Amino acid sequence: PVYDASVNILGVLNILECCVKSGVRRVVFASSGGAIYGEQDYFPADEQHPTRPISPYGVAKLTTENYLFFYKAVYDLDSVCLRYANVYGPRQNPEGEAGVVAIFTSKMLANEHPVINGDGRQTRDYVYVGDVVQANVLALQSNGSHVFNIGAGVESDVNTLFHHLKGATGSTAEEAHGPAKKGEQLRSVLDARRIQAALGWTPAVSIEEGLRRTVEYFKSKRGHAD
Repeated sequence: PVYDASVNILGVLNILECCVKSGVRRVVFASSGGAIYGEQDYFPADEQHPTRPISPYGVAKLTTENYLFFYKAVYDLDSVCLRYANVYGPRQNPEGEAGVVAIFTSKMLANEHPVINGDGRQTRDYVYVGDVVQANVLALQSNGSHVFNIGAGVESDVNTLFHHLKGATGSTAEEAHGPAKKGEQLRSVLDARRIQAALGWTPAVSIEEGLRRTVEYFKSKRGHAD
């Protein structure tokens, strides 16, 4: 937590101080829907859902949103906080701990067997990176300060994701489960109707199409394209 705060919270404050000194008018902040809300009380979660982060990452995101509220009140610095669901798509890094789509795709194309944490019934709201880009463009063009969820509004569990990717990659890997990840959120899905009403954004790419595009990218990167 101390290291996380020194990078993500103090780092943000350095950026915001520079924004004030340089006359920046608007900040678009990549926040997190799932991590900020924690275990949800209702599904899907809208922006009024209680915020109960259970990770340093989520705490840092929520703290930054609070600081942005402060900078608006004191320095009139507008901000748009985009609370992302689980973003996936081409160019996602498959080498880290996060990013299950990239990790599973990379392993399947390498004829390796990905391991599902726990029973695989934990759900996420997977939103395609191209749709997220469009949300950011609209946020840059907006007026005032806002908080918006950015998600597809579709709850998908990891087991289903595994079988989608197995079909798209042509993998022969069988479903395999390992220990559950301690503190992992069980269910997460976001309600993005606020940004649809305010800025006209709506996700356009289905999870099936998004996964197909993602697999094609990783195939081309590995030289496996047909």
